[in-house]
Amino acid sequence: MSNKNLLKAERVAYILEELQRLYPKPPIPLNHSDPYTLLVAVLLSAQCTDERVNQVTPALWQLAANCYDMARQPVEKIKAIIRPCGLSPQKSKAIKILSEMLVNEHNGEVPADMEALERLPGVGHKTASVVMSQAFGIPAFAVDTHIHRLAQRWGLTNGKNVTQTEKDLKRLFPREKWNALHLQIIYYGREYCSARGCDGTICPICTTCYPSRKHPKLTRKA
Repeated sequence: MSNKNLLKAERVAYILEELQRLYPKPPIPLNHSDPYTLLVAVLLSAQCTDERVNQVTPALWQLAANCYDMARQPVEKIKAIIRPCGLSPQKSKAIKILSEMLVNEHNGEVPADMEALERLPGVGHKTASVVMSQAFGIPAFAVDTHIHRLAQRWGLTNGKNVTQTEKDLKRLFPREKWNALHLQIIYYGREYCSARGCDGTICPICTTCYPSRKHPKLTRKA
């Protein structure tokens, strides 16, 4: 095996091929049944694991599984159910108000529009990108802290911030691959290249892209 680091174009081609081989059809990790339940689940996943969100949402959908029913619920009831997800005071208010906004401004439908989504409380650019890509199949590249870290380890971005990383990844990878790539990178990070499990010198992608890297790759936080 060559001890030469791969050029950027070679890294991009190898990463695409390897992730497709490992995760040909990556499932969406958050349980949901429609765009609304996905939107709420993604909102709940901020600073919380997907596993925890999936434990909490069945009780939430029992309370209200659509924006009409959710808009009628007291914030305290929502908060009591979602407390294990953390940030429950802010998240419960956001869920109630965004549900009211969907009823009043969008005929009870989650809009397939980035700007309209970002106007909803509790919905930032990353959440809107996940909903656009996974609920509506519209190409978007949601970059979270994990994708940001891996993109730096793989030499795909200089890692100034998630906004810059998103631009760099969109420029490097074909548009039609974005939606699957978002999930593939997340799954790869969990399995092989986690924050503590790899430092840029251990996992198969890191060592294939940078066989001559001798020291841990320092990454900038998002």
